[in-house]
Amino acid sequence: MTFTRTDKLTFNIRGQLSRVFVEGFYDWIKHFCKDKDKLTQAFEHVFTLEYFYVALQGETVAAMAACTQGFSPIKLERREFVKALGFIRGNIAYFMLRRHMVRNSYPFAMSKTTGSVEFVATAPKFRNQGLGYELLSFIMEENPYDAYILEVADTNKNAVRLYEKLGFAEIKRVQAPKRSGVNFFIYMRRA
Repeated sequence: MTFTRTDKLTFNIRGQLSRVFVEGFYDWIKHFCKDKDKLTQAFEHVFTLEYFYVALQGETVAAMAACTQGFSPIKLERREFVKALGFIRGNIAYFMLRRHMVRNSYPFAMSKTTGSVEFVATAPKFRNQGLGYELLSFIMEENPYDAYILEVADTNKNAVRLYEKLGFAEIKRVQAPKRSGVNFFIYMRRA
């Protein structure tokens, strides 16, 4: 398995990133469209490659995650969502995602020496093999911040266990919106 930042790759990675993203976050984005191929097309443009890292088996994306300084590593273009999902669904997806996924800050102060881990996902056929642990360990070695923070849904028990294994501990809980399928968003920190 190879670990690298996606802007260092010599082949187009966007389609694979989008597929792993859709598989990993399907429960939260399926409201816009149940068709995973259309969702993959809709999200292909969003990734700012200099912030995303992947675990590769050959040229196949096995896992992905991003690391920034508290800002979103994605950029949304409305026309791409409309093109993939149609006028109504595309606009709804764009405006809802812009409000919830492209946040500019965490619900607490963050120092410039703190990195934020975002959009951690593993392709289905590579799950339960320790790739999330290995990829996040690689990211933290490559980005020497004093501390790292992340957000995870309380219902994502596997992710919470992974982050605890990496040394993250809960620092804050925020009530999730009703009908989101989530009770709380848990904020975790690793020093």
